[in-house]
Amino acid sequence: MKTIDGINKKIAEGSAVVCTAEELKQRIADGETITAADVDVVTTGTFGVMSGTLAVLHLPVTAPGTFRQAEKVWLNGVPAIPGPCPNEGLGSVDLVVYGTAHASAAYGGGHLFRDIVAGKEITVDVESSHLWFSRSVTLAEMGHARLITTRSAFRNYLAVINTKPDTVQSIFSVQGLTGPYTEASVSGCGDINPIQNDPDLRVIGVGTRLLLNGGTGYVMGQGTRSSREKPNIAAYGDMHAMNPEMMGGFVTSLGPECNSSVAIPIPVLDDTVLTSLRITNNRIPLPVADVRDRIPFATASYADVWDGTDSAISYSPDACIHCETCPAAQVCPTGAITLPTGIDPQLCVNCGTCVRECPGGAFSGNLGVLTAGATKVPITLRQSDRARALRLCTHLKDLILDRKFSLTGKVEDLV
Repeated sequence: MKTIDGINKKIAEGSAVVCTAEELKQRIADGETITAADVDVVTTGTFGVMSGTLAVLHLPVTAPGTFRQAEKVWLNGVPAIPGPCPNEGLGSVDLVVYGTAHASAAYGGGHLFRDIVAGKEITVDVESSHLWFSRSVTLAEMGHARLITTRSAFRNYLAVINTKPDTVQSIFSVQGLTGPYTEASVSGCGDINPIQNDPDLRVIGVGTRLLLNGGTGYVMGQGTRSSREKPNIAAYGDMHAMNPEMMGGFVTSLGPECNSSVAIPIPVLDDTVLTSLRITNNRIPLPVADVRDRIPFATASYADVWDGTDSAISYSPDACIHCETCPAAQVCPTGAITLPTGIDPQLCVNCGTCVRECPGGAFSGNLGVLTAGATKVPITLRQSDRARALRLCTHLKDLILDRKFSLTGKVEDLV
């Protein structure tokens, strides 16, 4: 059995064998015989809507002694919660901001977090004893800026459909989920997901170093709603080191949600760990639930979502019929479409909403079809971006090979 210390020594020496989860699975599918002696680290990742995300910030507002204590605070109009420290008379504030808090139907905590990480000026408004203070700050002025996910990287999540002949407004839809059995919304990156590759949590645990939104972070413990059958993690990271392209806002029919991402290196300590890493999409169940109660009543697989489909959405300007108002741009949940340019790759999360909305077929992508009982249901919305998750896996691999990222052993089990 190998050790994490031994693997870290190989990383420091430049002799570690590192591959992404996709690369490992392809080598196995090609018939290559691989043992634990042949690979040291496999990088895994996931990107998607993660509602349970919040930020803890400390930022300056005005000169010390100007106000006693903040009572209400807004960042770019997004309501924040002052505290827990009172910062009495200091002219600065400690804040908690939820990823699902919002300033409007189109701008929420997820958008705010991305803007902060991108270095944009953020308008801070503070109410204190009927006095009002306002200023602009950037991340560089925030002495403390931590992002926390209360639940991330579920081992596998859900496909959601509407079984009745109406439309249901939901966080799992952009314009409301129609029915009966007319469309499906799916979440989860399948066989590259971190916990899917360590289902028994043999190596992932409290203290595991990871990438959170592209920056170094750590596993805090098991996340909310985690169970032995469906585990997930809670994690934190410093926003100063994050990448804005690996996070952001996502507007649903019930308002703004928050996109976050996680990448975790799996140390191949023995053949048992390697056996778990062999998992493929066709062997990963995808529970299918009704949008009203989210209780699974059928099971598909992640092969329906990610095998033989298009991980990225394409735009063909020649097919554009030049609508007076572009319907795809109007409903894009990340604001990634501007014409005549088309898709902004820095904002697009390949959800597929535009494919359905564009009357001319200028936006295209095969999103797949899943089976719910005896019914074939087309997938119309993906709330996870496998293409971005693959980029994260490659980025983490490169960091390890460049000796800029070492592994940590868990200090405590998650379950």
